[in-house]
Amino acid sequence: MTQSGTKQERAEATAVPDLSSAVLEATGTTTLPERQFAATSWLLGAADDRDTARRQWDEQGIALLCCGGILSAVRIPARIVWAAAKSDELGKVDAFLARWFDGGAAFMDLHAQRYYALVPGTAGWRLRERDFPGVSYLGRDNFLGVPASRITEPKGRGYWCLPMQSPGDLCYLDEVESLVLTGRAALGERGGR
Repeated sequence: MTQSGTKQERAEATAVPDLSSAVLEATGTTTLPERQFAATSWLLGAADDRDTARRQWDEQGIALLCCGGILSAVRIPARIVWAAAKSDELGKVDAFLARWFDGGAAFMDLHAQRYYALVPGTAGWRLRERDFPGVSYLGRDNFLGVPASRITEPKGRGYWCLPMQSPGDLCYLDEVESLVLTGRAALGERGGR
């Protein structure tokens, strides 16, 4: 076998390109089922028993997960979220939450009329429950009924009003605190209703 070309041409052909200023572009899109699968797989990390949690999601649409490990949650009465959103129409509130949070994930318990913003498991919640009745930080030693990631419409027990877009996509704690403060202020302006 003979080599062709000059020494310089051979060197250029085998040189490793400098990618330090290159931009990586995705060549495909991630589908909704793929995102839901990835989110579900990640959420299973908070389950005592992954198989039981999967079965609960399949059969009941809701599974019991442990708080304080990979995730915690802030429980917020719907009236506070609705006051911040200036609406109680769920579609409008969902759109408001998508604008409010820079990513993150939240779901609503339709029966109890409560929202749950998922936050990091070791988050340092600063608001005291006695100052914000009904608002609770659910960390270590708490369990949470979490809807299946496929439930994104307001029906049944609960649904993802702000679906998790990727594994570990949690709300920033300061944004959750700001939502609670904004909602409480709006309730105060309307006489607490």
